[in-house]
Formats: sequence, structure tokens, C-alpha cells
Amino acid sequence: MNTILLQPTDVLFFRDGRPMTGSLAGHGAAWPMPNVLNAAFHAALHRSGFAREAHSHRRGVRGVYANDAQRDRKFGSLVTAGPFPVKDGTSWYFPRPQDLQDATLQPGLLPTDSFDSVFSSLSDPLEYAVANRLPPSKDSGAKNWLSRLAFETYLGTASSAVTSGKLAEHAIDDSDLFDREHSIGIGIDPETDSQDGKSFYSAHYLRLREAWQLGVCASAEDKEFKHEHHVQDLVTALLNGGRHQIIVGGQQRVCSATSMTGTAIPLPHGKTDKFNERNTKFLVKWILLSPAVWPSIAADAARNINAHPGGWLPNWINPHNGDVLLKTGDLVRHQSESRETWRQRARQQENISAKLVSAIVSKPLVVTGWSLPDDGGATDSERIGGAQSAHLAVPAGAVYYFEAATADEARRLAAALNWHGSDAKPSTIKNRRSALLGEKGFGLGVCGTWEFFPDVAERSCK
Repeated sequence: MNTILLQPTDVLFFRDGRPMTGSLAGHGAAWPMPNVLNAAFHAALHRSGFAREAHSHRRGVRGVYANDAQRDRKFGSLVTAGPFPVKDGTSWYFPRPQDLQDATLQPGLLPTDSFDSVFSSLSDPLEYAVANRLPPSKDSGAKNWLSRLAFETYLGTASSAVTSGKLAEHAIDDSDLFDREHSIGIGIDPETDSQDGKSFYSAHYLRLREAWQLGVCASAEDKEFKHEHHVQDLVTALLNGGRHQIIVGGQQRVCSATSMTGTAIPLPHGKTDKFNERNTKFLVKWILLSPAVWPSIAADAARNINAHPGGWLPNWINPHNGDVLLKTGDLVRHQSESRETWRQRARQQENISAKLVSAIVSKPLVVTGWSLPDDGGATDSERIGGAQSAHLAVPAGAVYYFEAATADEARRLAAALNWHGSDAKPSTIKNRRSALLGEKGFGLGVCGTWEFFPDVAERSCK
């Protein structure tokens, strides 16, 4: 994938679905969601003039498609990851795991089995509540972002660990990264494209501090696009080895996009083996690097689909007993296989023998969007346009705790959950465990290991 740095030329505007009328400012100074950057690259590809050379695919989503004759959609191969904060073009930062509660890299929140889950209000299918091993305090001291080295130190995968005395150099808050600016605007008349003289609004804007950029990974391998220098990657051709102007967010704000050629994917690597063992179970935890969306699913007996509540609970977890429903074995689609044959073969593979036993999940994020009317759309919503369906996403930093039956099953689980699988030097992102919007960068995560609260308390006493 291409590693790209975006340098804003001015303030940026990333509003959410809340109104911008009266005293409401639209909350446009939040860190952008992954789908915003994906839309920016998608629009840049449309403006690039590559549409004639790119593969065309059908209209529609989620199994509702137009007939084969209406292949007029472009750039469906675009996949992105990010944005993440980057300092001086080299130091990447990632959301803090939610089990860190102080200014150290030692988890303050840990699962505990010293209570009776039968008489608790713990959500199904969880077995262990999470307890805080730190003394009560109003100020946690934990900052919002960790450098890649600090994150891998926390996971136990760093080649050179960050010491506690040096952690201040590897952890930042939002205020270290960007500032929020407030301004008043006047409404625009869409017919005359000038100020209407009667509508006013207030807005918050995001201004990155000096030396900071937005880091993104992106690629668009198009099977019909061929270039002597850029092969089949439309994103490489778009940047053409140099700078390119990309409109990011609302109000036509511009960023300079620079490709970091020859750079490996800069996301932190998770553990792939050597997980802690307790009572013949191997302990694996999964931390989200980006938000994830798991929708509610209605039962469909004809298609052999069971109901699932979604929300904070991944769709690949059995909601009744916590069993992991991800498959193990040969899951790669062979070149000679049709998509349906490949899916049928994958369904016949065995499930990974592991179960979800605990979790730390904070308040959800609202993912919204807006689409213009399209007379040729495959669905009524496409033809009418307007506000898209809102989704509630689990925020980055959420932690999920698993027990695997054996050491081999723990390794298989990690290979299925790590964004890089079990590959030590990945050239692409292998796993995106969000049920929706995975191609836009949702559902990226890394694995570590964990301990029970009593085990840590007993060791501290000794």
C-alpha cells in the first residue's frame, strides 16, 4: 500500500451530523473518521481523469445490485487506512488502548474472575468483569495517543522498549496535536452562489500544529488500469511520485499529499504467539486501532442467518456463548474459483476454538454521510439522495479479551485478528474486522496478551 502524508494548507472542517444553527457550532474540529479520508481519495480519483481507463462495476450495495448492463461505477478497488497523527513525517501515533489508566504502559484495568457472573448485570456473553487495580483518582494521567514504539512496548512486540522515564516523549494529548478555532459564517444562496445576507452560523475548525500531518495508507489495484510506471495502482498514478492537491473534509479545504515511497506500512505489529496461559486457556486480547461497525442482524432461516444484536459485540462472536465464529484453514480465494464457490468452501472450514470473555468499550461514535440525488441509482435511497443511514461505531482503543483452547488456536486467533495476520513484514492490510466500511479503514486491530486481576495483585504482594 502507499503511505501518504497529508499537509493541510489551512484549517480543516470535519462536521458530524449535528446541526449548525443558532448557537450550535457543528462540532467540525473533531479528528476525522476513516470514511472521510476514503471519500477524499475517491473524489480525487474522479477528478484525475482515470475513469475511462478504470474497471466499471455495478451500482448497489449489500446484495442489492443493478443489472449487469449498468456497470458505470468507478474506483471500487480503493482501500484506505487512517488517518493517524504523524509528526515530522516519521513518528506515527495511535489511539490509546482503553485499559491504560495512568501515565505508564501497564494496564490499569484487568478482567477478574473473583465474582459471581450469574448474579451480575454483565452483558451476555461476557464472563469476567473488568476491575481497576489503581487507587481512585479524578485525573488518570493517561494521554490520548501513543507513538508506534510505545504501542508496541505495551503489546510486548517492540524491538527496543520505551522506559517509563521516556514515556512523556511518546504520548500526546489532542491539545498537543491540533487546536480548535471558532468563527462566524454567512449563509450562501445556492442559486447565485453569493452570500444570502440573512443566514448566519458558527463553526469550529481544526488546525494542526506545526510539524504534524495526517498519515494515510491507500491503494486502488484496478484490473483494467495499466501503466508502464505505476502498474495497476490508481493511487500511485494519482500521486505520480510527487505532490498532489487533495480536497479533504467540508468547505473544500485542501491538503498537499506526499507519497512516502518505499515505506513499509507504519501501523504497530501485534503479537502472533507466546500468549499467557491460565487454567489450560491461552489469553489473547485484541485492541482496535480504528473504529469498527457491527450492525444488528435479523434472523433469516432461508439463508441460514441467525439473529445478532451487533452494537459493541462483533458480528463474528456468538451472542449466546461468546464463541468465535471466524474460520481457520485455507480461506484464500483461488484464481479459478467463483466468488460463490469460494464462500461455500470457506463456510465449511472449522471455527477457531476460542471465546470472548470480557471487553472494555466506551461510548459509540456516530458515522454519518450525505449523498446527492442520482436518477440512475439502483435503490430508492440512491435516486432520492440525502442523509445516509447513521451507524454507531465502537471507538478505537476498545479492548476485547479472549480465551483460546490451545496455543495453536491462540496463534490462529491472532492471525485472524491482527491487521497483518501472522506476517512479520506485510505489504498490505490482511484483516479488517468491521462488518461494514472495512475498505474505508474501519476494524483494524492488533493483538496482545493479558492477565487476570488476582494474578497481578498476588505478584505485587510478593
